[in-house]
Amino acid sequence: MTANLKNNGKRQPGARVASALSADFVRNSDAILRLAMKSLFDRLNDLCEGAVAVDESARIVWINNKYATTLGLKSAEEALGRDVEEVIPNSLMREVVRTGQPIILDIMELRGQSVVVTRMPLSNEAGRVIGALGFVLYDRLDYLKPLVAKFAKLQSELADANRRLVENRRPHYTLSSFIGSSAPCVEVKRQARRAAMQNTTVLLLGETGTGKELLAHAMHAASDRAARPFVAVNVAAIPETLLEVEFFGAAPGAYTGVDRKGRDGKFKIADGGTLFLDEIGDLPLPMQVKFLRVLQDQEIEALGSNKVFKVDVRIIAASSTDLKRLVDEGRFRADLYYRLNVLPIAVPPLRERLSDLEALCESILEQIAARMGIREREITLPGIAALARYSWPGNVRELRNVLERATMMSENLQMNADDFKNILPDLVVANPVREASRATYADALEEFERRTLRAALDACDNRAPLAARMLGISRATFYKKLARAGLSSRMSD
Repeated sequence: MTANLKNNGKRQPGARVASALSADFVRNSDAILRLAMKSLFDRLNDLCEGAVAVDESARIVWINNKYATTLGLKSAEEALGRDVEEVIPNSLMREVVRTGQPIILDIMELRGQSVVVTRMPLSNEAGRVIGALGFVLYDRLDYLKPLVAKFAKLQSELADANRRLVENRRPHYTLSSFIGSSAPCVEVKRQARRAAMQNTTVLLLGETGTGKELLAHAMHAASDRAARPFVAVNVAAIPETLLEVEFFGAAPGAYTGVDRKGRDGKFKIADGGTLFLDEIGDLPLPMQVKFLRVLQDQEIEALGSNKVFKVDVRIIAASSTDLKRLVDEGRFRADLYYRLNVLPIAVPPLRERLSDLEALCESILEQIAARMGIREREITLPGIAALARYSWPGNVRELRNVLERATMMSENLQMNADDFKNILPDLVVANPVREASRATYADALEEFERRTLRAALDACDNRAPLAARMLGISRATFYKKLARAGLSSRMSD
C-alpha cells in the first residue's frame, strides 16, 4: 500500500509480470481443456455406434452420419431442428435435459434391436443445462455377454448366500419332531404349544440331551415369529471375553480386527424373531446385568458405541442346572431368574418316558439310514427291552449316539441286545439276568413292561394314580399290570 503511494499509485513492474503470467496461464489452461474435451468427444464419436446432441428444448442440433444411417435417414441434416423423440422414438434425452442428471448406462430399443446407450447433460459456464449429449455404445448386446454373465453369476451367488442364511435362521423342527406319546411327552408338547401362542419369555428346564433346543425351534415355528430369524446360542461355548461382542455387537473400530462396518450381535440378528439361550446358568454375573436390561427395556448398546438400538426379540432360555440353586448360592441374579422364569417348562428325562423308547429308536434309525445312505435298521423287542434297562444319563442325545455306533459296528439289519453289549457294558453288569436276545417274545415284552411300570412309579414317588396318568392309561389297567408284574404302590394321590 505504501509502495503504491510513493509511485503515484502506479503498479510495480513485478506485479505486471505476475499478472501477465497469470493471464497466459489461464489462456493456456482454457486452450488445453478445450482441446482435451474435443479430443475426448472425437474419440467417443469414432468408437461409438452413434452420437447425437440436443438443445434445451430437446431438439436435435447435431447427429453424426453413422447414427443417421442407423436411423434410416438419408443424411444427418434431415434430423436437425426436429424433436428428438420424432427421430429416436424411445429416447430419454428430454428427461436428461429436464433433470440435469446423466443416465450413464441404459438399454434402448432401436429399430427392432436393443442397443446400449449413455446420456449426459450439457451445461454453460453459469451451470444452467443447455442441452444433452447421447452415445450409442454398442449396437449388439452380444458384446456385453461376458459382463452380463459375470453380473448374473454374482447375482445368483448372492441370492444363494441369502437363501442359505435365511434357511439357517429358520426353525429346523416342529412339535411333531419331539417324538413320543407318553403322558410326560404329551404334557410337554401341550405346554410348548401354549407357550408358542404367547409372546413371552420361556424357560426350559431339564437334563442335558432331553431335547430343549428342539422344543425351542418348535415353539418358534408355531409362533407368529416363524418367518423371522431363529438364533440359537450356547452360552457355555462362548469365552467370557467375547460374550459382550457376541451378543451386543461392536461399533466400527471398537477393537483391533473388527470390520470397518462394525459387527452385529446376536440380539440384533434375532430382531423380530427368537433368541434361544442354551445353558443360561453359565452366564457370568457382569453380563447378567446387561441381559436384564435387554429383557426389561428391549434395548442394546454395541461395544464402543453410544447409540442405543431398539430390538424386538423373544427369549427362550434353557438350563440343565438348577437355576434356583444357583440363585441361592449367589451365582445367578435373582432378578434375572424371575425375568426368565415367566413360563417354565420341565422337559422330562428319557428314563421317565421309556414307553417312547421304541418310537424314538425307529425315528433315529430312519434318520441315520437317510444320512449314511444305508438300509434302515430295526431293533427287536428284546433289544428294546435291553435298552430300557439302561438309565440314560445323556438322554435322547446319548440314545442317538448309541444307535449310530451300533449301526456302524453291527451288520445285522435287526439289532438285538447283543449289538449293544460292547457299547453299553453297564447294561449287562448292572442287570445279571439272562440275555434278552435268548428270551421268548412274551418274556421280553413282560420284562419291558415291568421296567416301564417301575420307572413310572419311581418318577411319581410310588403313587400309582399319578404314574397311571403319566403313562396315559386308566388306574384299573395300571393296577392290573402292577399285579401281573408283582409290583406294589401307594393307592392314593
